[in-house]
Amino acid sequence: MFWSHRLIALALVVAAMAVPAACGDDDDGGGGGGSEAASTEQADACSKDQLAVKNAGQLTVGTDKPAFPPYFVDDDPTNGKGFESAVAYAVADQLGFAKDEVEWTVVPFNSSYAPGPKDFDFDINQISITPQREKAVDFSRPYYTAPQAVVTPKSSQFANAQTFAELEGATVGVQIGTTSLDAVNEVMQPAQDPKVFNDSNDVVTALKQGQVDAVVVDLPTAFYVTAAQVPNSKIVGQFSAPGGDSFGLLLEKDSELTECVDQAIAALEESGELERITNKWMGAAAGAPELR
Repeated sequence: MFWSHRLIALALVVAAMAVPAACGDDDDGGGGGGSEAASTEQADACSKDQLAVKNAGQLTVGTDKPAFPPYFVDDDPTNGKGFESAVAYAVADQLGFAKDEVEWTVVPFNSSYAPGPKDFDFDINQISITPQREKAVDFSRPYYTAPQAVVTPKSSQFANAQTFAELEGATVGVQIGTTSLDAVNEVMQPAQDPKVFNDSNDVVTALKQGQVDAVVVDLPTAFYVTAAQVPNSKIVGQFSAPGGDSFGLLLEKDSELTECVDQAIAALEESGELERITNKWMGAAAGAPELR
């Protein structure tokens, strides 16, 4: 069984106490050995046979249904295709689970972060990390921070823009009080002030009715707009901006698995694998090139 944070802290204390007993002098460099021992013990706590999973030898992963591209392909999380499917299997691999040891379960979005016990080890479903949700559940360190995106009709004169300069003359629609509005003003800096709308439905309606040439939303929303809300629209491009929502793997509150999942994501970041997955499924190949 994976150690709780309290047990890990106790192990660190025990390891530190063991150093003077083994060495005759506090200044002989023995402290380094204690740190190495503690690190080894912590790593051992995240070995597959020590993990506090719901079902022995199996990693249970939740997501909603239907599961949409580019997060999942063909509404089938098990195929490893799509951004979040690929991330889930990469985390599983870091934890020591083969693909056939991962079991997917359907978890409606709104119930995922409700208080109470969970029947999954972690849930992956574009769930933004917020202080309110953190009161009821655990989140891993972020596996994705959403950039902003520009959406236009495919027939727009701005549809093939590759730079902000080429979008300078566009009338841009955006929702009031959002990071998207900040991104328009601070990063895009169009020639005319953006048209500001009260909610996201008004933004979409404005694009449909031609009240604006383009809208700016976060990239996950842009994928949904182009796939389901505005026929014959496209993502012109994406761009980084301050304040983007961060997605985390969601776990049961005070889960003993949380720290090991954090370590798995950190390892994927360090190796470059997380960036490779992100670029493959959330970048130009997914129809969202970088705007410059």
